[in-house]
Amino acid sequence: MNLRSERLRGWIWQAALLAAVACAVAWLVGNTLDNLAARGIQVGFGFLGQEAGFAIAQTPVPYSPGDTYARALVTGLANTLIVSVIGIIAATLLGTAIGVARLAGNRLLAGLAGAYVEAVRNVPLLLQLFVWYGILTEWLPPVRQAISLGGVVVMSQRGLRFAWPQAHAGWLAAGLALLLAIVLAFAWRRHAERRRRDTGSAPPVLAVATGLIVGLPVVAWGLAGAPLAIEYPMLRGFDYRGGIAVSPEFAALVIGLSTYTAGFIAEVVRAGLQSVDRGQVDAAKALGLSAGQRLRLVVMPQALRVIVPPLTNQYLNLTKNSSLAVAIGYPDLVSVANTTMNQTGQAIEAMVIVMAVYLTISLAIAFAMNLFEARTRLVER
Repeated sequence: MNLRSERLRGWIWQAALLAAVACAVAWLVGNTLDNLAARGIQVGFGFLGQEAGFAIAQTPVPYSPGDTYARALVTGLANTLIVSVIGIIAATLLGTAIGVARLAGNRLLAGLAGAYVEAVRNVPLLLQLFVWYGILTEWLPPVRQAISLGGVVVMSQRGLRFAWPQAHAGWLAAGLALLLAIVLAFAWRRHAERRRRDTGSAPPVLAVATGLIVGLPVVAWGLAGAPLAIEYPMLRGFDYRGGIAVSPEFAALVIGLSTYTAGFIAEVVRAGLQSVDRGQVDAAKALGLSAGQRLRLVVMPQALRVIVPPLTNQYLNLTKNSSLAVAIGYPDLVSVANTTMNQTGQAIEAMVIVMAVYLTISLAIAFAMNLFEARTRLVER
């Protein structure tokens, strides 16, 4: 307990700072509540149980105008999560491909990749969303003149419609079997890596994983009745019905977020690949590894420790940038919260909910990426 101890002084200063922050927050909250009470503004989250009374264009979870505001916010959250997950996957694949292309020996390919990166990174995302939304709603033909690709895909100003299998227990069984196959494929990959470390040789991974991912769903689908009925989009009245629909707002948001974030991910991947010592590549060439094997087995594992931290930031940015959906009319969490706020007048509560949700999502993404980084971290000897 010597006051000259640097560690003790550090704890004292941290406690003092925490106390000061707590006092400031308490003062702000108290002052806000007093001002709201003086103006007769009701405070609290009781409005969440009231009837919402407004429709939502896209409802991935069951929702109707007669449901509560809480249900409406959950629907908006589901829309945000769907866009974020699809955008992260698409941006990662596209950004990785462009980042690798920037280092290609072909000057034309490298130049095109560089032009793409410079173009999308230097144009504001909101403007890009407007451009994609305008392309989908103005350049595509009206419903009566919709572009049909063999009746499987129909494109018009109302969005896209795809043929889709009719609901059947066989498809559910195939989906569950696919999830099981993915888990088994990862387990087999770990087993193969363990065998390679112990014996120097490993059983085939790609062939076994492909067999599991393709074979198990097919077997489950066949045992459940092998349903083949497909629902095709058909013109009925003023719009197409049947199949699965993708609204122009959803498509514009996913394309805009994916292509924009892919430009930043490409630079992250390029920097990570260039951080690997040239001698590692030369050694891999000396062993007779092909270009694909050098990238997959030698370069990329070492580059991941440089790639993952900034890649996490790009995933967080994409998720938070999805809030721009309100500008093109996609009913995400922010859009639903704005409608709720306008109808109830509970502005502070609505914004607190939105902030808490985005904070939770961001922390979850950061936690998952930290686990991934720990799993892929190279052990240096």
